[in-house]
Amino acid sequence: QVQLVESGGGLVQPGGSLRLSCQASGSFFSFDTMDWYRQSPGRQRELVAAIFSSGSTNYADPVKGRFTISRDNANGKKTVYLQMNSLKPEDTAVYYCHARESFFNRDYWGQGTQVTVSA
Repeated sequence: QVQLVESGGGLVQPGGSLRLSCQASGSFFSFDTMDWYRQSPGRQRELVAAIFSSGSTNYADPVKGRFTISRDNANGKKTVYLQMNSLKPEDTAVYYCHARESFFNRDYWGQGTQVTVSA
């Protein structure tokens, strides 16, 4: 069974920074993508950033230039990070880690971590 555990959320002032982490554990073959989504009240869950097995990345327009997704596959770890800079109140949401294992047609989700940007 695969588990994704997020950490790093919290309260930050506008213009501040946070770094989210997502650690994968359990038995898995290979993730094709690891992503960060977010969902705020009354809105659909939306893709924030993705990193592919090739190392290429993709960002939603609202976060381009402010957020950076990266990963660490060393020593058997599967960890993905989201560095968030120049945070705005509209970035307030629950952030979810997601991983896609295409070989087995499986999707995995973390439990979510709250990010609140407020003065």
